[in-house]
Amino acid sequence: MSRIGKKPIEIPAGVTVTLNGNTVTVKGPKGELTNQFNEDMTISLEDNVVNVVRPTDEKEHRSIHGTTRSLIANMVEGVSKGYEKSLELVGVGYRAAKQGNKLVLNVGYSHPVEFIPEEGIEVEVPANTKIIVKGYNKEKVGALASNIRAVRPPEPYKGKGIRYEGENVRRKEGKTGK
Repeated sequence: MSRIGKKPIEIPAGVTVTLNGNTVTVKGPKGELTNQFNEDMTISLEDNVVNVVRPTDEKEHRSIHGTTRSLIANMVEGVSKGYEKSLELVGVGYRAAKQGNKLVLNVGYSHPVEFIPEEGIEVEVPANTKIIVKGYNKEKVGALASNIRAVRPPEPYKGKGIRYEGENVRRKEGKTGK
């Protein structure tokens, strides 16, 4: 059995989980998430605990068992605590600013790059070289952070670019002069 798939999901106070067939709806203080899962998985809700059970030990069922459980656990954690990703801008003249709801990046291009976050996602700029992406949907928070990083990924020679906080950028030596 999958060790992850077997673990029960504890539902914290203030969060409600509703099952309609294999459609799971999770409501909490941060928001509401709905997701539909594979019909083969049996999802049960008893005494504020959600369990996911697979019907057989076939390869397909084994592969989606743990994934289904993790997705439901991420939904529960997202509506109760929320998720956040931090990014850093490294480079001379690289800066970020927030104009209304938009995130504006100046990262060495001839034009500023703008991002408008989706509903349920919030972008904060505590310093002009730091960006924090917050939200209750883990998938959307990670996708927006990845798209921001993709504007100017860190390069290996000087380390300039946009990186996740704490990300280790492997540095290269560069040319050696004669």
